[in-house]
Amino acid sequence: NIVSRTEMDNGIQGFYKDKVVFLTGATGFLGKVIIEKLLRTTEVKRIYAMMRPKRGKDIQERLAIWQKDPLFEVLLKAKPDALKRIFVIAGDCLDPDLGINRSDRKLLVSEVHIVIHGAATVRFNEPLHVALAINTRGTRLMLQLAKEMLQLEAYLHISTAFSNCVIFRIEEKFYPEHLTCDANSVLAMSELLSEQMMDKLAPTLVGNFPNTYTYTKALAEDVVLREFGDLPLSIFRPSVIIATHEEPVSGWIDNLYGPIAHIYGVSHGVLRLTTYDKDGYASLVPVDYCANAALASIWQTSKDKSQRNAISQPAIYTLAPSEKNLLLNTDFIKHSLIHRNDFPLTKMIWYPFVHNISNPRIFPLAAFFYHTLPGYFYDLALRLSGRKPRLVKLYRSIHANIAVLEHFMNNSWHFETKSTDRLRVMMSPEDRRLYNFDMETLDWKEYFRKALFGMRLYLTKEPPTQESLEQGRRLFYRLKILHYSFVTLLCVIAGFLLWTLVRLFI
Repeated sequence: NIVSRTEMDNGIQGFYKDKVVFLTGATGFLGKVIIEKLLRTTEVKRIYAMMRPKRGKDIQERLAIWQKDPLFEVLLKAKPDALKRIFVIAGDCLDPDLGINRSDRKLLVSEVHIVIHGAATVRFNEPLHVALAINTRGTRLMLQLAKEMLQLEAYLHISTAFSNCVIFRIEEKFYPEHLTCDANSVLAMSELLSEQMMDKLAPTLVGNFPNTYTYTKALAEDVVLREFGDLPLSIFRPSVIIATHEEPVSGWIDNLYGPIAHIYGVSHGVLRLTTYDKDGYASLVPVDYCANAALASIWQTSKDKSQRNAISQPAIYTLAPSEKNLLLNTDFIKHSLIHRNDFPLTKMIWYPFVHNISNPRIFPLAAFFYHTLPGYFYDLALRLSGRKPRLVKLYRSIHANIAVLEHFMNNSWHFETKSTDRLRVMMSPEDRRLYNFDMETLDWKEYFRKALFGMRLYLTKEPPTQESLEQGRRLFYRLKILHYSFVTLLCVIAGFLLWTLVRLFI
């Protein structure tokens, strides 16, 4: 298909041509995918990526690692010098001034056309003073910086679909009424009180929010509502972000957060028990769809700039599963298991299966028999062979994570996506192809086949060779025989005990 030059210039690709973008959260899961997509599909002039030193690596070393990251492989084959368009800005949202030095700040103020604020701590159990500094105060400082920018055309604040999860039907609007205190008051309090005192106040301030992450993201939206002024700004609310679906490679992921951690544990035969509402829905979105929706919403925000009036609020774009293509929790589990024989791991410790305990109160007792007790036997075997025990400690961590996620696994939310749906309609057919985020047509079964392959390749680092797959299958079948033999033995023992009890009372 031949796309007219006018259509291309007016579309998303044309919009980003020769633009200078400033991105926070650049080394995060979504941040990296946004950068890759910008460099691969547009002629963006420069990307200023805010980074901080981490794990002994300085910011230039963190950027250099991307040369070998599978995410950038397709890009670097087509454009070998693409990463040279990235300029690192040293910064940290924990710092009172974002940690940006004076010369870098002058550079950003004079050159930047587009701001994408994605930096956040996503830990659910983060101490309140830390989550508040990064997620809420960091948002205010970014808005203040953006107001100084001389050429700003669009600002995107990346939030989460769960920023208002105290209610279960969420529209694309602001909900300041659910906060115990407005953002200005909480931030003023954090400046006056010690970190320890703020953390002690967490239960009172957080209120009905399930954790400090969703609470401080809700506060951040309140900051945006109160302080955006005349900025050309919009908010992007993705639900739970998971591995890529289509591009640049299928199934790419670089972290063990959320649902993929669940699949990872089940695939190793470690996680055998979980708790979720069997009639509930899993609100998952592929990370490449999120990047596409984010870039499209920035394009639309710039177009809307001239039409805004003084009383209008920022547009909110939510990306979540379509009401016509919802994913049941039971289907998520089924899709996670259906391809276990296609991409078996070579380091499984047991046959992959998982059972559900719908009642969270019964879960700890069941987990003792499914996880903890076998863990002690496994660790005993490791000790006897001269190796370090690890499974009981791992199960403590798994059970703590399940407890943290319990609220989300046993509840379901319905997200309005009218603005996002309208955005797709306003895009040209070529833009809809290049920047696809159509959740209605997503084939979940096919998606999880790719995600399992990606998990095996990118997280467990197992080669996609026939030899490795055959090795995994041989182990899979051995463990399957062992598993069902053990289950049969337990059934025989239970039957014998039952028969003995019946005889005693007859």
